[in-house]
Amino acid sequence: MFQSIVTYFEKQSFGVCTYLADKLNMSISKIRLFFIYSSFLAVGFPIIFYMMAVVVLDVRHYVKRIRMRIWDR
Repeated sequence: MFQSIVTYFEKQSFGVCTYLADKLNMSISKIRLFFIYSSFLAVGFPIIFYMMAVVVLDVRHYVKRIRMRIWDR
């Protein structure tokens, strides 16, 4: 039961922790724990940062996809 919940959230996540872990060459679990612990300490500021990163990464992915279409013609 718990494993199915974890896999659901990992599939539905936005990829911010994965992106940061790849760029910083760290483990994904350490990045996730940092967001969780800092959310308790900073009263939600990391959640705002996370949502802004979601928007930036989504726009970046969209622009990259459009750019590839232009050069494919």
